[in-house]
Amino acid sequence: MRATMLYGPRDVRFEERPDPTILEPTDAIIKMTATCVCGSDLWPYRGLEPVTEPRPMGHEYCGIVEEVGSEVKLIKPGQFVVGSFVASDNTCPICRSGFQSGCVHRAFMSGAQAPLLRVPLADGTLVAIPDVPSKDLIPSLLTTSDVLGTGWFAADAANVQPGKTVVVVGDGAVGLLGVLSARQMGAGRIIAMSRNEQRQKLALEFGATDIVTERGDAGVAHIKELTDGLGADSVLECVGTQESMQQAIRSTRPGGYTSYVGVPHGVELNGEGLFFALIHLLGGPAPVRRFLPELIDLVWNRKINPGKVFDLQLPLAQVADAYRAMDERRAIKVLLWP
Repeated sequence: MRATMLYGPRDVRFEERPDPTILEPTDAIIKMTATCVCGSDLWPYRGLEPVTEPRPMGHEYCGIVEEVGSEVKLIKPGQFVVGSFVASDNTCPICRSGFQSGCVHRAFMSGAQAPLLRVPLADGTLVAIPDVPSKDLIPSLLTTSDVLGTGWFAADAANVQPGKTVVVVGDGAVGLLGVLSARQMGAGRIIAMSRNEQRQKLALEFGATDIVTERGDAGVAHIKELTDGLGADSVLECVGTQESMQQAIRSTRPGGYTSYVGVPHGVELNGEGLFFALIHLLGGPAPVRRFLPELIDLVWNRKINPGKVFDLQLPLAQVADAYRAMDERRAIKVLLWP
């Protein structure tokens, strides 16, 4: 098969690779129906993470099960499945507490930007859909694998409550779906921080009530102005930079909640500042598996349409164009059809 490999900064190649095979009795092989490029893929693409050897790319996936290992009991060939970007057994004490992305046997997925994918720990990682979905549902189902699951975790970790005020820092796919998640959880006011007109429009469509375009000190000042000088009840940090993290923490009211789901790069927290901020802080790789059944149900019953974050769709063979479009912010998120 041909699959996506990253050789170095802005060097994406779609080249011949061996087909994946069952390596462990708990594995499954799925034939990809759709995959995509994630904002976190841009960190190594831009050279902000070292690439010392060719790296298989992609961790968001949905498709049809082709083969399962001898110890796979729940997942069957022929099922349409979605899985988390972190493989987990879903049975260890960490998984049972709802943090499958910290599973004692976890494995971060890679190689999904390809026609076939090996999924470890298939019974714990994959969730079967009631039936093979119509094509128009596939983009939204694909978002549950990561960006919707991560946006939902951001809202959950920030303790979004009905009627409360929420700020979302970041207007990528995760931030936009954090807006959607906060709306689903009943937030009364949702302030999206964005300077991009196209992304602002989608944020409003997903449920944002206010747009703040400023960043840094000016952004924090505007949030305080909108919240009677107090800050927001819940703030979702969906970027991963020092500026975005500080902006999130400083926009949270004392006693409020800050979640952080952007992969951090160069983020350092000041202990004294955090001490006197008096906030709850929770984040990390999203335990998407915890939320998959609920999110799949919402999509399957057409109660939400998170697939709107895909504003560009391309054949998988044009994956290098997909990376360029997202790197240059010409696309929010690119769906790839194998």
